[in-house]
Amino acid sequence: MKLDSLHQLGLDDREINIYRALLQLGPASIRDIATTAGINRGTTYETLKLLATKGVVNYFPRGKRRVFQAEQPEQLLQLGERRQQALSQAMEQLRTEVIPELKQSQAEFSPGNVRFYEGDDGVELVLRDILDSTGRDPERGYAVISSKTLREHLYRPFPNFTTQREERGIRVRVIAVGEGGDEAEYAERKWLPAAATADASYIAIYPPKVAMITLADKNYPVVVIIDSAAIASTQQILFNTLWGLL
Repeated sequence: MKLDSLHQLGLDDREINIYRALLQLGPASIRDIATTAGINRGTTYETLKLLATKGVVNYFPRGKRRVFQAEQPEQLLQLGERRQQALSQAMEQLRTEVIPELKQSQAEFSPGNVRFYEGDDGVELVLRDILDSTGRDPERGYAVISSKTLREHLYRPFPNFTTQREERGIRVRVIAVGEGGDEAEYAERKWLPAAATADASYIAIYPPKVAMITLADKNYPVVVIIDSAAIASTQQILFNTLWGLL
């Protein structure tokens, strides 16, 4: 029997074992339930109380003792519906109340606004983040400053990035440092001559974020993402100024 769906209802293994023991026994005492489930009596009693609050177990007096019985398995559907409704309400409260309140109390800039990644996985994360963020406003798009040295390594972990960007109609303006760079749809490109000692670098400006990629030893990518509207705005101003001069 697959138990994943029961776990998703908030039932742990002990609760599941006791519920199944009750289905097998019918109305039963704590001692008989504990014996069948292989759980000590104290833990069985506490678990039965939890199951009763979840609506899948009930009890009634029999003489001086209390006897427990399982609700019909269909009752689990109602438990799932109640859990789903509670989750929907919690999500709505998060969107409309909790997150706005937390954002108001958040410091404008903190170490949490800076994230570091390494390797091709980090590069792919940045590229996917660019698509997801700018996809909400493809006309606005994003801006890039990219050196020739890094361009050779940029799309290695995500070779169909440009295709996906074009499919979404996301615009990009690129200042290419050094010759090269393929023409593409929804892309404007201008060039800067590369100095002989120019470092490998890639800067993407997609407010409120700025992502920077460089290469360490043996062409190993190092990635930094800064999530700050103020920094992104400043970088955008600098980019626009340089773009206008080219």
